[in-house]
Amino acid sequence: MDIPTYWKNFKQQHSEVTTDDYEAFSLGNPNDIAQQDSLAHLISDGIKTATTSAYDLYAQDESDPLPKVGEYGIILDGHQQPLCITKTVVVEIVPFLQVSAEHAYHEGEGPRTLDYWRKEHWKFFKNEYKEEHHEFNEELPCVCEVYKLVYK
Repeated sequence: MDIPTYWKNFKQQHSEVTTDDYEAFSLGNPNDIAQQDSLAHLISDGIKTATTSAYDLYAQDESDPLPKVGEYGIILDGHQQPLCITKTVVVEIVPFLQVSAEHAYHEGEGPRTLDYWRKEHWKFFKNEYKEEHHEFNEELPCVCEVYKLVYK
């Protein structure tokens, strides 16, 4: 199903939603379809209710604004097909080393521990920053977003 039709179906079932503002996106490495599928399914299964992104890289891409409380996201799988819709409920900006164990748990990946979260996100952010010709360090700010599943 295409993204506009998916949004239309959601709105037909949720008459309280009056906006047509949403962002459609996949999570993870854009070159890793399996990772994108896995993360999308964790969200649609209600396991993954949070995500973390690199604050500094938002400034590199003006077409990708910071998330805002109340906004909707259409989560795409690795083939860019809509799988579910989320609504953002919390956005915090904290240094990498201050991301909490609770947030790591809500990310829903692996054993859901802070150690696992730091190891995996360190690799991910280091690579993202390298692609932008910057160096990642543990003091750099991260955007910690919490959302709820509202449609699938």
